[in-house]
Amino acid sequence: MTITIRHHTTYRFDAPVLLEPHVIRLHPRTGAAARLVDFALDIEPAPAVRAENLDLDGNAVTHAWFEGWTDKLEVRSRATVETLIVDPFRFLADDGDRSLPYAYPPDLADRLRPCRSAPDAAHRSVRELAADVAGESARSPLAFPLDLARRLHEEFTLERRPDGPPLPPHETAARRRGACRDLAVLFIECCRAMGLAARFASGYAHTDSGTPNELHAWAEVYLIGGGWRAFDPSYGVAVADRHVTVAAAPEARDAAPITGTFRGDAASRLRVAVDVRGTPTTATTSAGRESRRPRQ
Repeated sequence: MTITIRHHTTYRFDAPVLLEPHVIRLHPRTGAAARLVDFALDIEPAPAVRAENLDLDGNAVTHAWFEGWTDKLEVRSRATVETLIVDPFRFLADDGDRSLPYAYPPDLADRLRPCRSAPDAAHRSVRELAADVAGESARSPLAFPLDLARRLHEEFTLERRPDGPPLPPHETAARRRGACRDLAVLFIECCRAMGLAARFASGYAHTDSGTPNELHAWAEVYLIGGGWRAFDPSYGVAVADRHVTVAAAPEARDAAPITGTFRGDAASRLRVAVDVRGTPTTATTSAGRESRRPRQ
């Protein structure tokens, strides 16, 4: 699928302020899951210094340093991405005989440490939820992530909460409702309670639901033989060709689209407009026939 994205963020201040350095994570991740066709990022006021690099988690980030006073900050991004994963289960598991709670080989466990936690580190209510889903999935590390995503989708109410960090996972478990980032963090904590390495992902999802477009959040789980595989508890699915990731990190704060502060005695107002559109990609088979990739 070819997905086009327009993302416009505006901060307006009721008095002039000095902008501190900002970090922007809006560049789509590329690799086995996606190919970037084009991307543009415009910042106003224009930074005095602007630099692009990769952060510790492999996300493409833009650092911006500003000079002078301003009453607004506008960040506009435009991207066209070809998503490549049609079947999210197209991989060979190297550890099909393992069961939950999961134990990675020692060398891999050490490398995945930032995305793991001790099984008893989670709140009791989160551990109980994870254990219940693990029982339903026959303690299979391959079945558990999708079963968990479906459980959260079916039993929790998805709500819109534009601002603020994710709620603590035990609060979301108690409320039985949450924004996409709340469900993602609860999903991650349940996976970690079962020994699985999991991380937070932010980006965009193309849906046919008719709901307003906005930045979305889900989670990724590391499966031996499959690598990082994404699951979306907001929709109860294994992620295929309808999601575009811009950042992934062990903690949600490190996948935020824009981070930064300002100096000055002023109140700020935030406005975000996101437009996500998708069209099926025409693929050519080895025999030269055109075929349409199936919808997720």
